[in-house]
Amino acid sequence: MATAAQFRRIALALEGTTEAPHFDRTAFKVRRTYATLAADSNTANLKFSADEQLLKCTTAADVFAPVPGGWGAQGWTTAQLSTLPMKEVENALRLAWAHAVQPPRRRR
Repeated sequence: MATAAQFRRIALALEGTTEAPHFDRTAFKVRRTYATLAADSNTANLKFSADEQLLKCTTAADVFAPVPGGWGAQGWTTAQLSTLPMKEVENALRLAWAHAVQPPRRRR
């Protein structure tokens, strides 16, 4: 299972990632924020697409849940680090990072 230190190490190993304070959390970002780590080190929030969020929350409901409210509707998903296998930490961070390095879509 994952620790906050392991989560941070993997996030910072992803190309271009920087770490900065974000309210009561620590944010990891490239072009934009893709993950945050809670101050208590128990949870992390990751930015997924709606389909990715649905899949993760359906197949691993003991690990993943949408962030309440509008943030969750945008794909932000909470992960319980104590139940998150290390391989899934890496997969989830890479997935969220990949979205953040892409230029934002232009609205028409």
